[in-house]
Amino acid sequence: MRMSKMLIPTLREVPAEAEINSHKLMLRAGLMRRIASGVYAYLPLGFRTFKKIEQIIREEMDRENAQELVMSALIPAESYKETGRWDIFGPEMFRLKDRGNRDFCLGPTHEEIFTQTVKSGVKSYKNLPMTLYQIQTKYRDERRPRFGVMRCREFVMKDAYSFDKDEAGLDESYQAMYRAYSKIFDRCKLDYTVVEADSGAMGGSGSQEFMVKSEIGEAQIAYCESCGYAANDEKAECLEPVFNNDKELLSMEEVKTPNVKTIEQLCEFFNCEATNFAKTLIYKADDVIIAAIVRGDRELNETKLQNYLGCNELEMADDETVYKVTNAKVGFAGPIGLSIKIVADLEVKGMVNFITGANNTGYHYNNVNIDRDTKNLEFVDIRTITLGDHCPKCKNEISIARGIEVGHIFKLGDKYTKALDCTYLDQNGRSQTMLMGCYGIGVGRTMASIIEQNNDESGIIWPMAVTPYQVIIIPINISNEIQASMAEQLYNSLQDEGIEVLFDDRKERPGVKFNDAELIGIPLRITVGKKASEGIVEYKIRKTGDMDEIDIKKVIARVKSDILAY
Repeated sequence: MRMSKMLIPTLREVPAEAEINSHKLMLRAGLMRRIASGVYAYLPLGFRTFKKIEQIIREEMDRENAQELVMSALIPAESYKETGRWDIFGPEMFRLKDRGNRDFCLGPTHEEIFTQTVKSGVKSYKNLPMTLYQIQTKYRDERRPRFGVMRCREFVMKDAYSFDKDEAGLDESYQAMYRAYSKIFDRCKLDYTVVEADSGAMGGSGSQEFMVKSEIGEAQIAYCESCGYAANDEKAECLEPVFNNDKELLSMEEVKTPNVKTIEQLCEFFNCEATNFAKTLIYKADDVIIAAIVRGDRELNETKLQNYLGCNELEMADDETVYKVTNAKVGFAGPIGLSIKIVADLEVKGMVNFITGANNTGYHYNNVNIDRDTKNLEFVDIRTITLGDHCPKCKNEISIARGIEVGHIFKLGDKYTKALDCTYLDQNGRSQTMLMGCYGIGVGRTMASIIEQNNDESGIIWPMAVTPYQVIIIPINISNEIQASMAEQLYNSLQDEGIEVLFDDRKERPGVKFNDAELIGIPLRITVGKKASEGIVEYKIRKTGDMDEIDIKKVIARVKSDILAY
C-alpha cells in the first residue's frame, strides 16, 4: 500500500486523554480515533492488526472444532429475564425500547441467546459435544471508561459456548478451549499467566483468566513461585491464621474520640498500629443492610463478600442508612450492639484487645474481644490477599503483580441450560439437561496488550504475526529517479512474493518518514538512499535496531528469512 493514499493521521504530541502507553501509541500512530467516552473507531492501519488478531483466534478455534456464527447485538429482554440477568447486570446494560414499547438491550454477552439456539436445534446426545462461537460487538455502559480500548463501552469479543452431555464432556471442552487460548496468545507473542478467577455475573462452578502482566493492569494477580498457584485478587484465598494469643483480656472501655474517624487518625490518637483496629463497614446487599468487618490494615474484598451473601448487587450504604442502623455518623460503626447481619473476616476471629467503633458519634471502644463482647458474627474469608500472605496450596509466601485480563474461560454447568430448559435425549430416550461452558477473548484488549508489551520510546514494535504490514520501503528522495525506480521495483517484487509492504512514497523529509516508520512499528525497514545507483539498500530490523547494507538482489530472500524468524 502506498502511504500517499492512506489514512494514517500520526501525531507528534501525546493526546491529553491518553493515560497508558498503548492508548497513547494507538492514537499517535493513527490506529484509532475517539468518537465518545469509551467509544473508538479503528482506522485502516489499526484495523489490519485487529483483523489479524481475529484471524489467529478464528484459526485456533476452528482447530478445536468450534463452529463460527454470528448473533444479533440487539437482544429482547425476555431472553435475560428467564435467567434473572436482566436485573443482575444493572446499570452496565444498555437498555432501550422499540416503537411497540418492548424492552431490548445491546448485548453485553450472549449466553442466553446461544442456549436458546442450541435448545431449538439440538435434540439428541448424538449431536453433542458442540462448541459455537462468534466474533461480535458487545456493549457495556462502564461507569468510568479508561485506558482506551482496555475498558470501554463498545468492544469486540470472541465469545464461545460449549454444550456437553456430562461433566466429563464439559472438562474436555474446557481443556480444548484452554489449549486454543494458549496457542492464540502464544502466536500473539504475549507474556501471560493463567490464573484462577471469580465467575462473577456469568455464574458457574469455576473459571480461569489469561492475564498479561503489566504495571497498568487493573487486576492484581497473586501467584506462588514455589508451586505455581495463581489467582486474581477477587478469587485468591486467604488462609485462616494460626492464633497463639495468650494475652490477658483487658476490660473494654469507651473512649471519647472527637473528629477521629479514619484508621490513620485512630493510629495517631491511640498511638498504635492499624493491626489493632477492626473496621466495620455497612453495606446494602440487594435490599438487606449488613455489616462487614476486617482488620484495620486490610482491604475488604467486595467480590468475596457478595459471593458469600449470594446477592445480585452490593454497595456501600449511604450516610443516612449508616446512621439509622448504628445511631452514629460514618466512621464510628462497630459490631457491638448491632442488630443486623455481621460478617467478619477470618483474621478478626483471633484479634485480642482491639479497637472498634462504639456506634456512638465521637466514641470508640478499646480492648474489645470477640468471644466476650460480640455475638452472632459469621466468620468468612472476605479480605483481599496481600504480599507476604501464604499460598493456599503450599503455604509458601505469595507474590503480587498487576495484570490485564485478555481472556476468560468458565465452566457454567447447568446455570443457563436449566433455567432455559435446554435438554437432549440420552441413549435411553430420557431427557437430560446439557452442561455448558463459556469462553471469551477481548480482541481490542489483546491488541492493546500486545502494544503494552512491545514498545519503546520511538513507538510500537509489532510482532510479525499481527503487524499491519511486514515491510516498509522508504526512498530518501522520491523525486530522485534512481531511488524512486528502485523503490518501485522492490515494492512490486515483494508484493509478487505475497509479502505485505507499505511504500512511503510521500514527498516528506527523511526524518519525518523514519519517525513515522518507528512510531507505527513495522518490523522490517528498507531504505533506498544514496547507494541506490550501486544496487545497495539499507536494511533495518525494528525490534533489535540491527542495520545492514545489502545488495538489492538479496532483499527478497532476507525478508522471507526474517519474517519466519521474527
